Amino acid sequence: MRIRAQVAMVMNLDKCIGCHTCSVTCKQTWTNREGTEYVWFNNVETKPGIGYPKHYEDQDRWHGGWQLDGKGRLTLRSGGRLKRLTRIFTNPDLPSIDDYYEPATFDKDILVSAPGGLNDTPVKRPYSALTGEPMAVEWGANWEDGLGGAHERADRDPNITRMPAEAAAKVRFEFEKTFMFHLPRICEHCLNPACVSACPSGAMYKREEDGIVLVDQNKCRGWRMCVSACPYKKVYVNHATGKAEKCTLCFPRIEAGQPTICSETCVGRLRYLGIVLYDEDAVLAAASVRDERDLLDAQRDVFCDPHDPAVRQAARDAGMPEEWVEAAKQSPVWRLISEYRIALPLHPEYRTLPMVWYVPPLSPVLDATGAADRDDTDADDVFHTIRDLRIPVEYLAELFTAGDADAAAGVLMKLAAMRSYMRARTLDGTVAQDLLDSIGMTAEQVESMYRLLAIAKYDERYVIPTAYSKDAAALEAQAAAPGGCSLDCEGGPGMGGSERATAAADRFHLVGGEDDVRAGRRGLVSRRPDGRTGLSIDPSPRGRS
Repeated sequence: MRIRAQVAMVMNLDKCIGCHTCSVTCKQTWTNREGTEYVWFNNVETKPGIGYPKHYEDQDRWHGGWQLDGKGRLTLRSGGRLKRLTRIFTNPDLPSIDDYYEPATFDKDILVSAPGGLNDTPVKRPYSALTGEPMAVEWGANWEDGLGGAHERADRDPNITRMPAEAAAKVRFEFEKTFMFHLPRICEHCLNPACVSACPSGAMYKREEDGIVLVDQNKCRGWRMCVSACPYKKVYVNHATGKAEKCTLCFPRIEAGQPTICSETCVGRLRYLGIVLYDEDAVLAAASVRDERDLLDAQRDVFCDPHDPAVRQAARDAGMPEEWVEAAKQSPVWRLISEYRIALPLHPEYRTLPMVWYVPPLSPVLDATGAADRDDTDADDVFHTIRDLRIPVEYLAELFTAGDADAAAGVLMKLAAMRSYMRARTLDGTVAQDLLDSIGMTAEQVESMYRLLAIAKYDERYVIPTAYSKDAAALEAQAAAPGGCSLDCEGGPGMGGSERATAAADRFHLVGGEDDVRAGRRGLVSRRPDGRTGLSIDPSPRGRS
């Protein structure tokens, strides 16, 4: 048994209001610069919907994640080393800019410089942030926000197409019948990351001390195999530098014991951050189980109980600081995933063992109970209603339990029982023992789960130890050294104002060619023969450095 620590996140979808504050603050912090105009490390999707990039969950198309071969061995869906080598200069599984969206800016000067006495109001025209040319805005990272585009495309949601026909028929897209919920997404920082295995340059790596997956910008050569291999499509290409970029889980903040910027600014207080201890030796076996529906329990079995003295001693023997061992014991993520067992991973069938988990939404259960003239305070009525939702349990199962509807319904029943129990406890002080027996939890566990989900304070939601004390001097020296910060590079978030102005001045120049290729300083946006646009990397030494 080799004990490792992993920084993990849980999001309570019942609390997400779709305000996109997390996306905006992440954008301003990490990708508000040239080359990342289309990049959102954090985005919030409306479900049902096809997501960002389009249909990213359709692995028959993108070949992301892992699969088992005929001998039961774990292999990348994108192919082995030889196959990747033959496709290293042409990658058919790479999303185009049309699959993401072509970012736009607007001519704001026309509003302030328009002459007086005009009969018509001046209108800001959209211009492509990639080419600088006029464009029509036809898609965006949150185009389906609030079901705005659901009537056009949401029925092609891969989760709906995978559902049984009778369950899929229950999903309605009429205005008064449609149910929606918001799904915030960041990089999953998986225990078994496909992007790391697919990288030909060895630039992608998983940090040993906290499990955060990062990209070494000095090693990255822009092969983009990581983009194809990631089933969540959370690795991007910076078309100005020609290198891969992704969510860093705000590791400079994590090292200082602070939550990620998306967690810090979350209006709904739906995010939880903490340490999970896991057995590194058990990861491969967990990702290799035959039945996809067993992956959820297999991943939970990889996690180690931080209250177990043997686990704690093994962690110390592995060199883990006592502060981290104590943080794992107090971790809200561990409690939601393994103790209460109400948090679920996003698409466990990808076999990457993701470490961003979700508490599925329950709110519509009680609404549906009242609409069916049932008592939403009665557990039996609520439990029966769970199977009759406008958005079927099967849909949540496709998202979080590899199609196991019983597992998804079991989580919803726990949450419904918690609400009914706490309502009775608050109103007249009664203890509904029948509810506790039905979900196999004690009164103390239910009340503790309620506090964590409903009224937890800041230091209860975020339990993050600081960086290893043995690394503190090295980290301080790196930050103090000239150019020592890996983020303070050309095109990076730390780029100075004068450099930013220079970069903006020569953002685009036209390069001739049969395909009318429009080039940025180091990246290309090419118009294909079929009319679609796609990002490609400048093959010159300047773009490959």
